[in-house]
Amino acid sequence: MSVDEDDAGRPLSGIQVVELSSSLAGPYLGMCLGDLGAEVIKVENPSGGDMTRQWSPPEVAGESAYFLSTNRNKRSVGLDLQTEAGRELLLRLVERADVVIDNFRPDSTLHRLLSYEVLSQRNSRLVMVHLSAFGETGPWRDRPGYDLIAQAAAGLMSVTGEPDGVPVRAGFSIADLSAGMFGLAGVLAALVERSRTQRGRYITTSLFEAQLGLHVNLAMNLFLSGDVPQPLGTAHPNLSPYQVFSASDGYLVIAAGNDRLYQRLCAAIERPELAQDARFRTNRDRVTHRGELVKILEDVLVYNTVDHWCAVLEGSGVPVSPLLNISDVYAHAHTEALGMVRSVEHIAGPIPQVASPLSLDGKRLTPRSAPPTLGQHTTAVLSELGVDSDAQAALRASGTIR
Repeated sequence: MSVDEDDAGRPLSGIQVVELSSSLAGPYLGMCLGDLGAEVIKVENPSGGDMTRQWSPPEVAGESAYFLSTNRNKRSVGLDLQTEAGRELLLRLVERADVVIDNFRPDSTLHRLLSYEVLSQRNSRLVMVHLSAFGETGPWRDRPGYDLIAQAAAGLMSVTGEPDGVPVRAGFSIADLSAGMFGLAGVLAALVERSRTQRGRYITTSLFEAQLGLHVNLAMNLFLSGDVPQPLGTAHPNLSPYQVFSASDGYLVIAAGNDRLYQRLCAAIERPELAQDARFRTNRDRVTHRGELVKILEDVLVYNTVDHWCAVLEGSGVPVSPLLNISDVYAHAHTEALGMVRSVEHIAGPIPQVASPLSLDGKRLTPRSAPPTLGQHTTAVLSELGVDSDAQAALRASGTIR
């Protein structure tokens, strides 16, 4: 892939990535590296490719929305890694790579045949990140897992939902996405270190470990108090009032995260006496008497609209927001002003993408190329490796490449 003027201004321009992963955590990590300028070659099984290609509806031109959401800025090579010829071609890709991403199951043959020990013998500068469900050690090491399994196993579902309600999955795949983000941090740190040492690194994280890494205050609450965290709906275990409230025509969120903001809230809703009420004077008091305070606030807020209360509280400097649905968010003027939705040209025509949340020097990192069709770039990539057309034809006939 040639480096154009836009790519040259991205921090990872010139970095070569080989992605050997499917589903969400690894592809999301690969997409983030691509957004930052890396060249990402996605190696897929010729028979079906990344499993998310089939996770539909909805879909466009036979490609699922799920796959299209996490695979831009990549080239796809259809390569059967179960064959010796396929693995040898992969090793030739690895020799010129900076980063390899994989999510092979720890008990799988490919995890053994394409381990860091094997790949680093061909490239000592290689940074490899291995993503799994439960990590490299421990009794759950070889267990398969998806995001839902990780949310259950790592405790997230036990604190999500209403008190006394059924456990609830988080609305998006936070276990997968956080594993991808922690993996991204590890890759970037390893690349910085390699600039000094000229040596690569083997990085591991998992959906399970990433969830524990996000527990932060929940874990510390348990460590210090011994009390097992419980679901609180939209409320916060350490702050009050900090949750959803009902207005006359919908819902809003109020986040009075300190005593000063709570006092402003009381004045704004014309209940200044609540600021001096001994039950609610400090945050400690308000957490202790959360139920009583919430009932009082709800009795006030329900008599006017969401727009009214948002205007009143914003005017008083109290953090507040209407509860928007996903459609509302992408239709909102603020989202438009940030330039968070961009289009790329796919075989089916222009398709929208949620752009990177990063801006560099005030410029949004925009998508560079559409998510590839399965094996779309096999010929080009193998030609770059010096595999001539006759050899490619033989590999294609044997089913090694697509």
